[in-house]
Amino acid sequence: MAARAEPASRDAEIAARALPFQSAVQLRSALQRKQLSAVELLELYLRRVERYNPKLNAIIATDFDGARARARAADAATERGEAVGPLHGIPMTIKESFDVAGMPTTWGIPELKNHRASGNAVAVERLLAAGANIFGKTNVPIYLGDWQTFNEIYGVTNNPWDLTRSPGGSSGGSVAALAAGLTGVETGSDIGASIRNPAHYCGVFGHKPTWGICPQRGHALPGLIAEGDLNVVGPLARSADDLELVLDVLAGPDQIEARGWKLDLPAAHKRDYRELKVAVMLTDPNAEVDDEVQQRIQAVAEFLAGRGATVSSTARPKIDTTELARTYVLLLRAATSRRQTPAMFERNLSIAQGLRPDDQSYYALMIRGAVLSHREWLQINEVRHRMRQCWDEFFRDYDLLLCPAAATAALPHDHLGERHERTIPVNGKRVPTTDQLFWAGIATAAYLPASVAPAGLTPSGLPVGVQIIGAQYRDRQCIQLARLLERDFQPFVAPRGYD
Repeated sequence: MAARAEPASRDAEIAARALPFQSAVQLRSALQRKQLSAVELLELYLRRVERYNPKLNAIIATDFDGARARARAADAATERGEAVGPLHGIPMTIKESFDVAGMPTTWGIPELKNHRASGNAVAVERLLAAGANIFGKTNVPIYLGDWQTFNEIYGVTNNPWDLTRSPGGSSGGSVAALAAGLTGVETGSDIGASIRNPAHYCGVFGHKPTWGICPQRGHALPGLIAEGDLNVVGPLARSADDLELVLDVLAGPDQIEARGWKLDLPAAHKRDYRELKVAVMLTDPNAEVDDEVQQRIQAVAEFLAGRGATVSSTARPKIDTTELARTYVLLLRAATSRRQTPAMFERNLSIAQGLRPDDQSYYALMIRGAVLSHREWLQINEVRHRMRQCWDEFFRDYDLLLCPAAATAALPHDHLGERHERTIPVNGKRVPTTDQLFWAGIATAAYLPASVAPAGLTPSGLPVGVQIIGAQYRDRQCIQLARLLERDFQPFVAPRGYD
């Protein structure tokens, strides 16, 4: 009897270790079948936070008491047979920059260290209404402005694959918690690859929605309510199914817009490999990509071709990529310019006036973007909308464009100086860190949706993600290819040391 019981015990132990790494869809199923309770699931994650978070510093604010009360309420609702939301009883964390009533919203800015939100962001309200149990907030870089996650308030967040490396940013705390199995699902934001970059660095799934479909209210610096250009909020998860699940919770007009319109995202119109026409872009002169990353993207392309998809390495929208890179940086820095104080604006205006007209460096574009006149912005916006037309024409012939999410795999921590002053190694050369903004802007500048799915590991054992860009409002098509790749090519893999 004892001999037969031992394998069953071993199977149970393995299942218990795998549980925190399951998708939210799988966890929801387990809760619905009453294989465990919402209280038990929450306590599992809280024990893991206690054990693993000290070395990661991913989760920087918690509400354990409130979460325990919500878990008990979720179990009671289940026992009463009440209708429940799609995230009923799922423990989750959320990026620090989202307002959660009574919790800190600082954006890593020292002057906001003691700021507490008085209400919830729209995204938070929708997650809670769907039954999610938000028990903590995850770390961000100051002003959400880096591909590393560190600030003076909360310190440095480490990559669970290698603690000496960055988890990415600005949703770095979110993906570190996900990859290490400290949370069930996450929600981040993205204006400069802040969902896509960390998903790529840590081997999880992320989706940058089409601009405007997920309300941003409550995801802004204190006192600001206007919807920002380029920025989006969207899901991060350990599965593609979770991306769609959370997107459906987040998406839809805010209360004022809902009086006059509703969102109806089309279903994925191509669900099988043989239906797909896919373009692949491995690198670009504006942002050279490390060979180790290119090899993984190429492996995805070859896999798709082997499954019957039409794959082109040359098909491109009729867009000058140098103009795209320039346009995106100007729009990006204009979109973030309202955080400047009057003194900062005057200083940047003086610097801009002293720049040579032929200076097209990142620094020059950053300064010009921060002080654009409205007339200048309108001219650049016209360029952007012409590019939107070119993308739309391209997506009449091709369903998706695959490309890198960043120039390299996860980088060693480097917190010296400003981001635009740092360099990274790409194919044996030091290049400006900011070059890889190109891989953020390729989708963001024209409002396009983009998913990131795991694409395997580099020879040194670091994750690589593939960026899947689709036509505007074709979010579900991006996620569908991520789902196929998860099933047949590369699922989420947990880093070692977090059993």
